[in-house]
Amino acid sequence: MSAAPRKEFAPTLPPTRARLVPWVSVMAGSLVTAIPVAATFALLPPCGLLMLLAWRLLAPLALRRWAPALLGFFDDLVSGQPLGSAVLLWTLAFFLIDLFDQRTMFRDFLQDWAIAAAGIALCLIGGRIFASPLGAHVDSVLIVQIVISILLFPVAARIVAWIDRKRDVD
Repeated sequence: MSAAPRKEFAPTLPPTRARLVPWVSVMAGSLVTAIPVAATFALLPPCGLLMLLAWRLLAPLALRRWAPALLGFFDDLVSGQPLGSAVLLWTLAFFLIDLFDQRTMFRDFLQDWAIAAAGIALCLIGGRIFASPLGAHVDSVLIVQIVISILLFPVAARIVAWIDRKRDVD
């Protein structure tokens, strides 16, 4: 007598909810900047951007091409950056990743990390140009923030990989 086949995986999410998970995770990352933290320097990485880049690099079809514009608008509203700066910069980062996708067939995690580093640097330097006057002396803090953000990208990628495994889209 054979036993009934055991179900090894949990039931999958409905397709609508599974498509919303990347959006909600990026928006939750953007909301991290709303947590009140007392600091003399702004060293908090842009967690929404890290989540967006991780979704784009690990699950390319999870977000549509127009998604960074809407998610960047939400980030601008939450973070206090000039309205439209994240819309433009996040969309440019998506196009940068698309450019690398057209040129390469296969990538490993180190290449994804390098691509994310370029996107992070582009968005943070562009955000500095939009938000602060050019005479302000924030460049050394900006470099530290870029380095911290690049070093935290594997954490965001790990979170996105875990969430992507849980959502299991058909």
